[in-house]
Amino acid sequence: MNEVLVGRTLAKRFGQTVALGGVDIAVQAAEAVAIMGPSGSGKSTLLHCLAGIMKPDSGEVHLLGQRIDAMRERERSALRRTRFGFVFQFGQLLPELPAEENVALPLMLGGVPRAQAVLQARDWFGPLGLQGMEARRPGELSGGQAQRVAIARALVSKPAVVFADEPTGALDQNTGQETMRLLVEATKHNGASLIVVTHDTNVAAWCDRTVEVRDGRLLAGGVRA
Repeated sequence: MNEVLVGRTLAKRFGQTVALGGVDIAVQAAEAVAIMGPSGSGKSTLLHCLAGIMKPDSGEVHLLGQRIDAMRERERSALRRTRFGFVFQFGQLLPELPAEENVALPLMLGGVPRAQAVLQARDWFGPLGLQGMEARRPGELSGGQAQRVAIARALVSKPAVVFADEPTGALDQNTGQETMRLLVEATKHNGASLIVVTHDTNVAAWCDRTVEVRDGRLLAGGVRA
């Protein structure tokens, strides 16, 4: 097994509420995993712990064999810029920047000169069907186009894992299905693993495996057989 991201006995409480109650999960190289469950089930908390955004109260998270939950915040922040990519429900693009600079942003934050970062960013526009939109600002893009820009931004730094939190939640069904197709195909083509939090079974169907979370525990699908 080529495990890229592993969570072991992850536990997290918010006051008296158990968000995670000892979760074990392993994600393989270039595998797409959907995390499903009702609101308040713990699926977003699980994503945040795996992505180094939030520290679990106990348990461990390992990326390519390196423990990341014990890192200092500065180290985890650098890891999120370089080894992880993120796609959010509303894209979270910067409205004042053209699409190519939104895509290049993770590279520039990592110290790559602007001109070089933009050149690398432009390489993503063709494969994602965004030719000619490099100079458009987010307000000049449709919802589906903006999410494709967000996908390019998530992949531009060649991450090991891409996290997508309800990536089609703000899109109509047809646009959402096309966005998921592009997201899954692009991550696999680049050798990245994909973790998708969703309420939508149609979205989860694009993934290789579905993990069901209820009351902070996994019902099925945590560790691949």
